[in-house]
Amino acid sequence: MSIASPAQAAGRLLSHIAGQPFETVIEGAQLTVKPLDGSSASTWMLEAGTPLPSLQARHGLGDGQGAAMLADFHLPAALEALFSLRPELKEVALGDALPATAALVRAGISLPTVSRELFWQWDRLWLADRRDPAPIQYVFSRDGRRHPRRPAKPTGIVYRRHIPWLDRTFSLRALDVERDLVTVNRWMNEPAVALAWQETGDLDHHRRYLGGIAADPHTIGLIGCFDDQPFSYVEAYWAKEDRIAPFYDAADHDRGWHVLVGEPALRGREFLTAWMPGVSHYLFLDDCRTQRIVIEPRIDNRRMVHSLNRCGYASLKEIQFPHKRAVLGQLLRERFFDDALWIPRSDFPFAVPQS
Repeated sequence: MSIASPAQAAGRLLSHIAGQPFETVIEGAQLTVKPLDGSSASTWMLEAGTPLPSLQARHGLGDGQGAAMLADFHLPAALEALFSLRPELKEVALGDALPATAALVRAGISLPTVSRELFWQWDRLWLADRRDPAPIQYVFSRDGRRHPRRPAKPTGIVYRRHIPWLDRTFSLRALDVERDLVTVNRWMNEPAVALAWQETGDLDHHRRYLGGIAADPHTIGLIGCFDDQPFSYVEAYWAKEDRIAPFYDAADHDRGWHVLVGEPALRGREFLTAWMPGVSHYLFLDDCRTQRIVIEPRIDNRRMVHSLNRCGYASLKEIQFPHKRAVLGQLLRERFFDDALWIPRSDFPFAVPQS
């Protein structure tokens, strides 16, 4: 028996599984996964069950190469769409047992149920530049701080996720100084950004600034995009060797970030509920040992502090830097994934409908 009517569960989601694009369409209890390279689609049904609803291939997984394609590509696309468009679902059973070689099994996600909390920590789905965590070797920064040696900086697109309430794809790509210089220079000189960042200047000034970020092993410059249109600049950093470290008990793999949104047309709340959790999601996926993300907005930036609170960041205390008084915000990995904070809360007018 179906557990949802078409009006309750209709929608579509784009996925990239190991670099291959898929479109999943949900109509009631039926999910159709369509590879965008033109190969064969698959159909899945979400059936009522006790204690959990069950997701199963319409004609079974079968065996051989076709079964492996369904298990390792079509099934993850179906699950991403299901957990994105049916936010009340926290766990589903699988109607067909997966082979021991299936990616979900090897990742420890299917037992034989799939938990949303675990599934959303599976970096294979959203990281375009997936890397295993680097072995730990402790080194000292020039200022004498001891911390793990940081991995080489990524290049190109690092994170990609389709946002259903916008029907746009949010992505993060690594900063390319010469490619992005003119755009970041324009953003830094925009009055609203200049007030917060205090980094106005000409192209040479920002070439030096961005060059310094590119050379700093503890910071990664990122460009945020919607459908490949740049709209924001993010600096993601390892907290232990950052200026924030003296203000709390920074752990080896804590991350932090700064952001500016340079395109005024993309500063609305509906966009913020896509990119802010997207940045958090990327930082948690980038290293599975990261348990906390910190941030330090200006204390008078009430809108930013409020938005961070809505996206799961707890305001811990006020801290005083030489150039600003700030709020220390912190997001826990457990809270982000257990509370599904990538889904807007139900009191947002553009939230994914609850069934």
